[in-house]
Amino acid sequence: MSKREANVRIVLASASPRRAALMAEMGYEFEVVPPQVDEVFEEDAAPAETAKRLAVAKAEEVAARAGTAVVVAADTVVALGREILGKPLDRRHAAEILRKLSGSTHEVITGVCVIDTRTGRRAVDSVSTTVTMRRMTEAEIREYVESGEADGKAGAYAIQETADRYVVRVDGSATNVVGLPTERLREMLRAFGCWGAAGKDGESGN
Repeated sequence: MSKREANVRIVLASASPRRAALMAEMGYEFEVVPPQVDEVFEEDAAPAETAKRLAVAKAEEVAARAGTAVVVAADTVVALGREILGKPLDRRHAAEILRKLSGSTHEVITGVCVIDTRTGRRAVDSVSTTVTMRRMTEAEIREYVESGEADGKAGAYAIQETADRYVVRVDGSATNVVGLPTERLREMLRAFGCWGAAGKDGESGN
């Protein structure tokens, strides 16, 4: 078991309010520093490797200007086979993505990177959750896209909001689908000596 460290400064390299909310629910105190990284997909790259590469890029960019800290970054992609479906470029694109996912079983993959700027030590991993979505009608797709909920979401849907009505099965981490696999991240942070608040991190805090 990793030794506990007092007052370890944690920085979340993300502009996502969903990831910040999940980190807070885990019982961690942290600062938010949005990364300045373009999310570019490499042709023919495996979805899990893409998610990890982008998570590393975000963590490295923030670590370079964060000072002394343990930096956490994540990137989520939706994969239909080997096709990566990222965030929609616009609402027309969002509708195209949802037509592909309608009636499908697909993977939601989040890459996670943790970097300790004091030592340069890092850990990188990815978590995959399988999601089965029922077939959506054109009217449902149009209504959902026009609601704005698909904007900026990997795979053009947010299961934690109203898109759960289109999902019939989730196999794996539910928080991973939201954008942060909290179970795996907790293990990674403990290895860096970072522990959440008593009662939320499965520990007494003593």
